[in-house]
Amino acid sequence: MTTKDCLTVTDSRTGKTYELPITNGNIRAADLRQIKVDETEFGMMAYDPAFMNTASCKSAITYIDGDKGILRYRGYPIDQLAEKATFLEVAYLLFNSELPTQAELDDFTRDVTTHTFVHENVRTVIDGFRYDAHPMGMLVAAVGALSTFYPEAKHVLDGEVRRRQMIRLIAKMPTLAAWSYRHSVGMPFVYPDNELSYVENFLSMMKRVAEPKFKAHPVIARAMDVLFILHADHEQNCSANVMRAIGSSRADPYCSVAGACAALYGPLHGGANEAVLRMLREIGSLGNVPAFVKDVKTGRGGRLMGFGHRVYKNYDPRAKVIKHLADQVFDIVGKNPLLDVALELEKVALSDEYFVERKLYPNVDFYSGLIYQALEIPVDMFPVLFAIPRTAGWLAQWEEMLLDKDQKISRPRQVYTGEAKRDFLPLEDRK
Repeated sequence: MTTKDCLTVTDSRTGKTYELPITNGNIRAADLRQIKVDETEFGMMAYDPAFMNTASCKSAITYIDGDKGILRYRGYPIDQLAEKATFLEVAYLLFNSELPTQAELDDFTRDVTTHTFVHENVRTVIDGFRYDAHPMGMLVAAVGALSTFYPEAKHVLDGEVRRRQMIRLIAKMPTLAAWSYRHSVGMPFVYPDNELSYVENFLSMMKRVAEPKFKAHPVIARAMDVLFILHADHEQNCSANVMRAIGSSRADPYCSVAGACAALYGPLHGGANEAVLRMLREIGSLGNVPAFVKDVKTGRGGRLMGFGHRVYKNYDPRAKVIKHLADQVFDIVGKNPLLDVALELEKVALSDEYFVERKLYPNVDFYSGLIYQALEIPVDMFPVLFAIPRTAGWLAQWEEMLLDKDQKISRPRQVYTGEAKRDFLPLEDRK
């Protein structure tokens, strides 16, 4: 190793110099431990709340360059996958690193299709919730409950067993999601129809009423498929990090996915597109856009939702795809009255120096909620719709973590700021 492969650090407290090896453009945090004033110390740590600049893993699944607006699954640009692939092709890609051949896709589709049904006792789990229970809360519970139906799932290091659970989860998530929805609206459950495609089957279980067979419009089905592709994975986001952390204890994938769903339930993660709709409704009409923008800029009120991203400092590549998708859906079901407000808000934000210099570009949540609303899907279901495709990404991240020899049970360090040692006082002596 040459000096070019090292970061040279001089500790001003001691005058000592350290050579920290650089691998893949990074140093290992554990190498900081050698930096200390005396040998009794624990050693230097990096303090990084919310992992703003800490890589917790090596991954070959998803690549993001936020400054350039790039998102790729296994090297494939997201716009190409959204235009040319199906969600099950993308799920196969995430699992296996390569796009499937026709024969491989047929086998994968057949495996998923034959696992769409869930045990009848799962109905009891969902039926046990109040009539007004949130669908996402029901989904978290139902996914976790699957762990009790497949006890062999705990053998996570057995590749054959592991893959069987991954297929089951991809297959059963739409069923659990649809049943959570049906319970929330007081309608009888609809069982899977294995003659339908993955997305058509989900729409049937959600939407079918009295007709003997539900047939989704091809444009609507394709739009939902593309939305699933766009949400399939997004690198080390909050829920993926939770999936890896729970999985690092060798918990089975059902419990791990339930935890990831719980993380996605939060309004800062899976509920962001609902916040966009709320903002657009508060604006109300085109004429109110200038005043709203002024309030955002002055801080007097209003918050610009659906713009900006923790990762992207450019136009979210998913937002470009989804904007075109919205036009296709609205041609079928009619234009959402909030679309004109959204378009005007986007136009102002992209041309106003205040937003441009802060790199506040539209993200995927800006248009997805409008599409879901146009399909008459209630806002409570938005995070559930997010969880169905993201399960593919979670499982890919989970398996990659299990096979990574560098990984151990997740356990971050802390910087202790509490009291030093003090002696216990009897109750009568305390003031």
